[in-house]
Amino acid sequence: MSLVAGPRLGTVGGDGPATEKVPVKNGDARAGRRVRAVGQGLLGAALLVAGTGHLTFQRDEFQAQVPSWFPADPDVVVLVSGVVELALGVALVTQWRQPRRALVGGVTAAFFVAVFPGNIAQFVEGNDGFGLDTDAERAVRLVFQPLLVAWALVATEAIRVGRRWWDRHRH
Repeated sequence: MSLVAGPRLGTVGGDGPATEKVPVKNGDARAGRRVRAVGQGLLGAALLVAGTGHLTFQRDEFQAQVPSWFPADPDVVVLVSGVVELALGVALVTQWRQPRRALVGGVTAAFFVAVFPGNIAQFVEGNDGFGLDTDAERAVRLVFQPLLVAWALVATEAIRVGRRWWDRHRH
């Protein structure tokens, strides 16, 4: 049996929720690790497919997401982002030890944040791509980008590991 911090409900006084060590069965912890590992692997596989699409059969579709105001050739942007996605995909399916795993998750999340303006531009400029040919469909897609960020951070435990690193090195 291992212990994890969790909220203690029903406390009186204080400025926020108190935490205490809550017992968790080892089987539960292992199951959580397995779920995160599967999530990391699936995200890596998805990035490998997307990166391949950037470089090959979906190149035109991805160019629809490059904002018209971005000061670079859309094809170059698509090619570079495809290479980055391939690198992140490989890293996600090969890095299983901390802290590298968390670092890859953090970089992947940052990449998803960095390309979000392209998704916004696709919506604002009304560009069709990936079968998203209505404003409603493009708006729904915007909701999913923050979920990708969360997926990268949770699957790799980037926040937990980052906090632990920060606590050890901030002094």
